[in-house]
Amino acid sequence: ASFTISLRSVDNITVMIRLRPGVLPICPIRVKHARRFELEIKPGDNVTFTFLCSTPEKYFIMEIQKNIDCVSGPCPYGDVHLYPPGLPRLNRTFIWDVKASTKAGLELKFSTPWLRQIEPGETCPDFVSYNINSCIDKATVNIGTFCRNGSVSRVKLLGGVIMSLYLPWDSPLTTSGFNIANRASIKRLCIIESILKGESSITLMSPNYPLGFPEDELMTWQFVIPPNMRASVFFHNYSLSNCERKEERVEYYLPGSFSNPEVFKLSDSQPANIAGSFNLSLQGCDQDAQNPGILRLLFQVVVQHPQVDENVTHLVDLSKEWNMTVTIHFEGWPSRVPLMSEPICLICKDPRTCDRVLTLVSGAIYKISFLCKDLSRLRITAEKGISCVDLRWCQRKIYSLLVPKVITQLPIQLHKFIWKLSAPDLINVEITSPSLKLQQHVPEQRCNTSYSYGIVSATPETELNVGVFCPGGSIEKIQMRNNITISLKTFGKGFLNDSDHQDLKMSFVPHIKDECTFTVSPDPKAKVYLQTPNWPYGLPPYVSISWYVVVPSKQVARLGFSKDRMGIMCETGRAYVNVKEELQGAEEIVRREDELLPKPRNMYHDFWVNVSNCKPVDKTQLTLQFWVALADKQIDLGVILAVVAGAGVLVAIGLAVCCVKKKKKKSQNPMVGVYNANVNTQVPGNKGLFAKGRKNNESHVYAVIDDAMVYGHLLKESNGTVTPEVDVYRPFDGPIGSLPPSPPPFSFRKDIKHSPDNEEPPPLTDTDHDTYTFAHQKSGQTEDNGDTNEKINGDTSTSLLENKEQDGLVE
Repeated sequence: ASFTISLRSVDNITVMIRLRPGVLPICPIRVKHARRFELEIKPGDNVTFTFLCSTPEKYFIMEIQKNIDCVSGPCPYGDVHLYPPGLPRLNRTFIWDVKASTKAGLELKFSTPWLRQIEPGETCPDFVSYNINSCIDKATVNIGTFCRNGSVSRVKLLGGVIMSLYLPWDSPLTTSGFNIANRASIKRLCIIESILKGESSITLMSPNYPLGFPEDELMTWQFVIPPNMRASVFFHNYSLSNCERKEERVEYYLPGSFSNPEVFKLSDSQPANIAGSFNLSLQGCDQDAQNPGILRLLFQVVVQHPQVDENVTHLVDLSKEWNMTVTIHFEGWPSRVPLMSEPICLICKDPRTCDRVLTLVSGAIYKISFLCKDLSRLRITAEKGISCVDLRWCQRKIYSLLVPKVITQLPIQLHKFIWKLSAPDLINVEITSPSLKLQQHVPEQRCNTSYSYGIVSATPETELNVGVFCPGGSIEKIQMRNNITISLKTFGKGFLNDSDHQDLKMSFVPHIKDECTFTVSPDPKAKVYLQTPNWPYGLPPYVSISWYVVVPSKQVARLGFSKDRMGIMCETGRAYVNVKEELQGAEEIVRREDELLPKPRNMYHDFWVNVSNCKPVDKTQLTLQFWVALADKQIDLGVILAVVAGAGVLVAIGLAVCCVKKKKKKSQNPMVGVYNANVNTQVPGNKGLFAKGRKNNESHVYAVIDDAMVYGHLLKESNGTVTPEVDVYRPFDGPIGSLPPSPPPFSFRKDIKHSPDNEEPPPLTDTDHDTYTFAHQKSGQTEDNGDTNEKINGDTSTSLLENKEQDGLVE
């Protein structure tokens, strides 16, 4: 198809068709009989041409430039048309170059849906864009690039303007969408008017962004806000130039203010919660000629409905806190930057000072309010520092690591509370959880609580992630070296209820040899899983970690490792796993990295597990996990029966003794006993104890209760006298003294221990005669204690009294 373009001279329009950059010249243009790849049609020309291909839009672009002189003649004010008609369907740019005096102003007024400013390099959804440049003398300033569908309704400029409209080849747009009007001098670079309706958000940039704002220039943005709405300003990106004179600043004309203009630095928090229309101006300075720097600004204006609780203030009293900061922020801060289009939540520390992020510091009292429809989109992150310089001052002090009530009482969810604990090299940190204890978060034993603790031990060179822990476990205590960071992280709203039961405590302790030591009291009802720090990335080289596991006296612990080997190869040094019970002479189990780890085994006493790393070769890391399970000790059935039988015999003997003693007291007659010739009443090798001979003392006279006899049938009362049972007494053939024999009382033994060898014991009274000697048969019996069999040879019976005397002498 052929095209004819006819240009009038008075229109002062030039049409240029040229190849797109980077495209090969394979589609020529035929004009009459000539072929060419570029065509220029000047004012007054009438040209017919044809593209010698079916898709010329792939190869050519077109510029239509109209020059308008408002200096030497009248300006064609009013609507701007897309002229000439009948242009080929190519990507095209309409350019209006308007020259005007700096004593007058030009206004570009856009029809609805108005314009929206975009950043350099950004494209519009429909690929239709406007670009505005201001021309003052010979200088050109890029006011900005805009898309359709926005809030920018007018742009007023000082002097001339170059207005460009870019249309893609398939755009159905037939009108320019703006008109030109004459205005009085605005005495500044430009004024951009923005009309905001309903809840909305716009982003605007300073001229020449991201390059520098012209030196010592002034420009203004006018914002038209509905009276029932509130506006807030946020500076997202800015930089300052090096000023020789004046100071770069922004000025606000705010409704209801008694101090207009209100001046702010670009680094200040900008006004928020503005009720009504307002102006914002950017003022440059005289820059240093050698090092001018760059003044630039990208900011956002957010318009919201007044919040229901905008007049509700929350008291945050940090006056009694020390070295603590509280930051209220949007969800995802600081790693995530919210989109400009997202609904905004503001935190205000006074009616005009609001921002998306507000940081409060200890030592002050704040009254804050929120401009936010959904407070669940806000979070709190707090940080507190605790340090120890001299152990003498801080060793005895116990710090409670609790979230202050002033934070939990706010209507905002706590995201994280961080304690930073610092101390010199020879002072370490001890973490305890006396009542709740801690559970380590491992794949086999995950935390499902409303909060957890992340613990990191750090030095300037290395960082050791000790692990993630939650309340309700078996770890009573963790001792760590270096500076420690403990991060309490919450999950959901359940922390509000659980915060009252926190019991984590911290203290500073003397130096420990290991990098980290855990004290564990396993839960009798559940298996406890423990793993090395820095999981799953492995222990750092040459780091040693220990666990001290407490085993109750009536239980046995089962210890097992989750894999057979350590799984590493050492480049330097050796890696070890040591297991040892806390018992004198207990065997220590030691395994190197090239050996199999211990099989599951029973531990009957408190024990240690130590893991020491070497410098592993590349791509191998030491990660180790083990478990501990408690069970009740199993007592041997034979031992139980023996104990029960022995207890029964002792009870029977005790009852018999009571009966005999009762009879004796009632009769007031001399005691009658049964003589057992097999009982040895002498203590061998201790002749000095009884200085008199057998005839002269009473050691051979005693009462013996034999468990084979029943005393109730032995004693008969007849006229106040005692008659022995027939054939019960065995005659004693040796010499007999004048008094009946009786063993010495236990109190007498103690006196003998401290008496000289030549001192005789005091005489015994009749009241001592109720002491009995128990005979125990041992001939042919074997005692089994579970490990060894012991047999006692020699005498067939032993006097307990003699045993007591021997014990007393040893003492």
